[in-house]
Amino acid sequence: MNENWYQTTASPFPPQPPLECDLKADVAVLGGGLTGLSAALELAEAGYSVVLLEAERIGWGASGRSGGQIIPGYGCEQPTLESQLGPADARRLFDWSVEAVDLVQHRIEKYSIDCDWHPGHVHVAIKPRHITELKHWQAGMAERYDYPTQWWDGEQLRQELASPRYLGGLFDARSGHLHPLNYTLGVARAALAAGVRICEQSAATRIERGAKPALHTRDGCVRADFLVLAGNAYVHGLASEMHARVMPVGTYIAATPPLGAERARSLIRKNIAVADTNWALDYFRLSSDHRLLFGGRASYSSIEPPGLRTVMLSRMRKVYPQLADVGFEHLWGGNLAITANRAPDWGRLQPNIYYAQGYSGHGMAVSGLAGRVIAEA
Repeated sequence: MNENWYQTTASPFPPQPPLECDLKADVAVLGGGLTGLSAALELAEAGYSVVLLEAERIGWGASGRSGGQIIPGYGCEQPTLESQLGPADARRLFDWSVEAVDLVQHRIEKYSIDCDWHPGHVHVAIKPRHITELKHWQAGMAERYDYPTQWWDGEQLRQELASPRYLGGLFDARSGHLHPLNYTLGVARAALAAGVRICEQSAATRIERGAKPALHTRDGCVRADFLVLAGNAYVHGLASEMHARVMPVGTYIAATPPLGAERARSLIRKNIAVADTNWALDYFRLSSDHRLLFGGRASYSSIEPPGLRTVMLSRMRKVYPQLADVGFEHLWGGNLAITANRAPDWGRLQPNIYYAQGYSGHGMAVSGLAGRVIAEA
């Protein structure tokens, strides 16, 4: 695979020194993605001393390489949450997910994060049954969750999206899309400014539990009153009970060469984000330099799918036959964590060790909210 396009367009973020000593803090955080950074930022602004350990660089995981779509809800459908928790708590969780979308926009404004935020998202229907499902979902969201959306029939959708593949779409004006790595780095800069000590290239080798838990690395240790474990798909070997609840899944995104402003806008006229409703879905949007960013395909093993580039080109050209002359300049991927029922897994290993994982492909907004919830707890 080629270099991640997000990395080629990332805002400068100076390397943070690795942990090479023993430290004490109120809270130690494992993971430099949006869950860990969000918790660290909230805690530091509340006056706590925080040390955050990242095994690679900030945003190296799913937070810095995702499709960049910011939408409410979770990887599972609301009826899954209703069946587990009852309607009142399912409604509370959905409202949290809406708060998560608003939190992204609030942080962009508060911390002046330059991450190409654009509002608007549409879920599109390929088959007649998808229309039925989307309209049923729309009615449920309006009636039980007070969340408004707009139905676009085929003619209206084609005015916005120059693809013959789709029969209609459910448009959400509150959602949107952004450059995920630049957003993540922006939250990291805010955390540094708030006093968080970030240590990159500091992989945790062991979690020590107890009244004063600790994160150990090869060259040091952070002992704290509380731990926050936010490694998501990358905590294997550190906490077996967490690892047993999720499965790492490889996901992939490609970027075309720059198409030029006119050709790019002819594909998605108002620069909204798009996702279909298939189980193995396609999702796509435009970049700031007029590329089409196209995501899809998944691997349920650690091995890249065979013929990945060819398969993704074929999927893109089913959506946009007019791009038959266009290939991919970038193709990248990595793991995210899914749960058995696609609902997120947040909890504690003991009273002073918190964790959040398993966003199941729906984490760009909700991971930030998870960090806030853990910080408040």
